[in-house]
Amino acid sequence: MSKSIKSLCAMSLLALVAACGANNAGDVEEFVVVDPVPVTIEPVYTGKYN
Repeated sequence: MSKSIKSLCAMSLLALVAACGANNAGDVEEFVVVDPVPVTIEPVYTGKYN
């Protein structure tokens, strides 16, 4: 392989390692759980005027 292809592969590998290494795997993500709004019951149809 030519030197330019080798250097391009090396730079790509370096960029990949730098991008993946920036994430802190030791950090714990926090999730917020919100209680859902209670579902209301629809009114029962009782007739036209009832």
